[in-house]
Amino acid sequence: MMKKKIISAAVSGVLFALAHSAHATNGDQMLGVTATQWGMGGAIVAAPQDAATIMYNPAGLAELGIKEVRFDMGVGVLNPPRQANDRDSDSEYYLMPAGSVAFNVNDRLFLGMAMGGISGSGVDFPDVSATAGAQAVVTTKQSYKIAPGFAYKLSDQLSVGAALQIGYQSLAIYNGMNPAAVLTLPQTQVYGVGMNAGLIYKVNDAVQLGASWTSKSNMDEFKWNTNSGTYRMTMDMPQIFALGVAFKPMPGLLVEADVKHIGFSDVLDKVAFQTPAGASTMNFGWSDQTVYALGVQKDIDANTTVRAGFNYGKSPIGQEDVNANIGSLAITEKHLSLGVTRKFSDKVSASLSYVHAFHNEITSNVAPYNKIELEQNIVNVQLSYKF
Repeated sequence: MMKKKIISAAVSGVLFALAHSAHATNGDQMLGVTATQWGMGGAIVAAPQDAATIMYNPAGLAELGIKEVRFDMGVGVLNPPRQANDRDSDSEYYLMPAGSVAFNVNDRLFLGMAMGGISGSGVDFPDVSATAGAQAVVTTKQSYKIAPGFAYKLSDQLSVGAALQIGYQSLAIYNGMNPAAVLTLPQTQVYGVGMNAGLIYKVNDAVQLGASWTSKSNMDEFKWNTNSGTYRMTMDMPQIFALGVAFKPMPGLLVEADVKHIGFSDVLDKVAFQTPAGASTMNFGWSDQTVYALGVQKDIDANTTVRAGFNYGKSPIGQEDVNANIGSLAITEKHLSLGVTRKFSDKVSASLSYVHAFHNEITSNVAPYNKIELEQNIVNVQLSYKF
């Protein structure tokens, strides 16, 4: 009986330490995987800029204007200052590598592949309690996807595409909020699979429409072996629908507006958690999120292009869910982006972007009245080769 009580207390504490342990941007989803995508504030469905479009709208592979091949390689640095009950997390920086390639098979068929981190990071709180005490919460989570796929030009106006999405997750949890029931779940990893598909339609030379769908990625079950027994849990990746319209009012100027629906409630509302004491449920309470993105791109001269974007999505975590998401803090809502691309030759260019996610804080409306806070700074660098 005592063992079951201890395990039950530990499971309750996991609600403070787990969730998706992410500080991405739209909930736990990144705005993009390359500097070009981040520079547009995530407005990338209707007028894709690089080979990484296969992650979000595979039809874009047919719209890159490549003769033979395009490579886009880059890395990002995420700095997410965050607090729980006015206590800072000690982990401050996370690397986000990405790479993609697109091939022109013929005038109609294009093949490509991309890899990038789509969510993740974690927290490292030495103490999260509003009162003094050694109540540490440490989480580390990584989510990557590899997407091989294709695009096909059905006509000069319409392109379609699809890609397989191979998902990878790793997760570790340490919860010391209850000294009598400290829970340590070591780093483990799982894999899963999903797919995405999309289309791009050119209305005329000035207007272009885009649409994409990303299926839920069905992930394998996490399994942790501990001295108390085995813990099990599955955390799938959400389904996403996106629509975009791109407008080119004059040569060298692009304006795109996107709207995106992320189905968090299907994967992060209630999550089954199997413990040595029996079945339990993690009531994280995440709601679906609707995201609005606006991006503007302007050619300054033949070799220089600048970008700016704004992205907004209401936090999927509400006041009633704060106590179950101390290890998540995925609550940023407003994002401002800036970016630039410089061509070094007809084939080689480099891009840089900076995104700031503005400070947001939420206080629980039920006891205990915990408060979580988050803002973000994200810098991405990208090298591109196009022929």
